Amino acid sequence: MADILDKCKEYTAATEIINMGVYPYFHTVESGQDPEVIIEGKKMIMVGSNNYLGLTSHPKLKEAAIKAIEKYGVGCVGSRFLNGTLDLHVELENKLAKFLKREAVLTFSTGMQANLGVISALVGKNDIIVTDKYDHASIIDGCRLSFGEMKRFKHNDMEDLERILKIIPEDKGKLIVVDGVFSMEGDIAKLPDIVQIARKYNARIMVDDAHGVGVLGKHGRGTGEYFNLENEVDLQVGTFSKSFASVGGFVAGSKKLINYLKHNARALIFSASLPPSNVATVLAALDIIESEPERIIRLNEIADKMRKGFIERGFDIGTSETPIVPIVVGKDEMAFKMWKILFDRNIFTTPVVSPAVPNNRAMIRTSYIATQSDELLEKVLDGFERVAKELGIIK
Repeated sequence: MADILDKCKEYTAATEIINMGVYPYFHTVESGQDPEVIIEGKKMIMVGSNNYLGLTSHPKLKEAAIKAIEKYGVGCVGSRFLNGTLDLHVELENKLAKFLKREAVLTFSTGMQANLGVISALVGKNDIIVTDKYDHASIIDGCRLSFGEMKRFKHNDMEDLERILKIIPEDKGKLIVVDGVFSMEGDIAKLPDIVQIARKYNARIMVDDAHGVGVLGKHGRGTGEYFNLENEVDLQVGTFSKSFASVGGFVAGSKKLINYLKHNARALIFSASLPPSNVATVLAALDIIESEPERIIRLNEIADKMRKGFIERGFDIGTSETPIVPIVVGKDEMAFKMWKILFDRNIFTTPVVSPAVPNNRAMIRTSYIATQSDELLEKVLDGFERVAKELGIIK
């Protein structure tokens, strides 16, 4: 007889990597997510965090979280739909809508739940969702939860996007969903082209700006602001777990859209709401993003420096345009080896292997923080160069 747990007994992939001594996952961090961290007793340079603006240890955010706990306690113990809506949630949604220049915002307990809830609520049996092949897993899972049909186009390939839209019947609802900044490659969606194509085929546009808000645009409003196309994006989804230094997610759009989602998004209705400390943290982070634009400027200066530095040393960084800079190394085994040597030399990075990336395109994903010093960054570049030469990745 079949046993549903047999697959657990037969799963050996992680054990094999552990036995090789190059297992890169679940290492315990014993400090704040700062430019330098303590991991299992070792001081390391952090280039594997999404703490883009360096706010996780900011005193104002800590103070806001503590005050929220003192006033509201540690949790809401209920969904937003029932007893879990605090005045803090409403304040955040109003303030975030104003910042993003949107009519309304709805917050979720995680960024993943935002994508699950939005897509599954909007895409019905007569609808088709068109996604980039490099879109985040939360988008793919949202499509699976919906009753609509999903079609995927080649990464940032506008001809392939149009090919797909051209054959979709006119009586079908169409939603194009892209990451604003692609989380592995670090490149940016071709929003100007997407807007033109969407207009031509009467499709709506949703941008997941998880890695865009706080990073792109003069004010950090994301991909739409970066291209001066904010009014062309129908839905902007994001997360609080990166530039906002907390946890949670949101969707921004028209009042009618948000009202529909408030009453139809199952990931919202059947999940406990964000704890007050997290909401207060995001409010404080938003204040800093608005009042200290120099953080965004510094972050992008660092990104430019690192991309240039890696290219000058002979590395393949793909199509990166942002503070996400991948180092393409080829085979999965090479990514694990390189990660381990860097780890042993006190540089914390993130290896990315198939199926997260195509076969033979394994990479070391690096990402940067606005508060990192040039001295630390030079140590990273030099460290990568030495390891890559040892492994024969560069000459």
